[in-house]
Amino acid sequence: MFKKRTSIKQVEEGKYLSPKFNREGLIPVITTDYKTKEVLMHGFMNKLALQKTIETGEAFYWSRSRKALWHKGATSGFIQKVKDIRIDDDQDSVWITVDIGRGASCHVGYRSCFYRSVPTKTKKNIKLKFKEKKKNLNLILSIKDNQILQNYNDKYCKRLGAFWPKNCKTKNFKKSYQ
Repeated sequence: MFKKRTSIKQVEEGKYLSPKFNREGLIPVITTDYKTKEVLMHGFMNKLALQKTIETGEAFYWSRSRKALWHKGATSGFIQKVKDIRIDDDQDSVWITVDIGRGASCHVGYRSCFYRSVPTKTKKNIKLKFKEKKKNLNLILSIKDNQILQNYNDKYCKRLGAFWPKNCKTKNFKKSYQ
């Protein structure tokens, strides 16, 4: 899918995609909303995430904390539908424009991960200013439900067995939990 990098001219002026991934195999990605143009998030993609994003038209990232491929919105339902993908002049940064509908991009429930501003011309006790006031409640509930299911293990199953289904370790648990 990606062409080998052979020259500066080929990378900067050529017509083929030749991304440059860093030593960790990652490339930075800025994600913006296609309607409002606001910056939604900054993340990273590895080769597979970039390939899957191109192939599916949905945003995939590499989660550095989980060390895993991350299909943005798979948990919350707020899939990022890709409208445009751009790569910078030396092909070491990606900018994607997405449609998130009425959803959110930030895992804490805000539309954008950049929901606070940092004041300038101050020297101490920097107090952040919230630019977004409301969170998307559906996203928060979806994330909380998923965290409960992911963190559920035998210890909790035994402790709460009277209140939870006996099949908590199976795929049917999610259905019975809802």
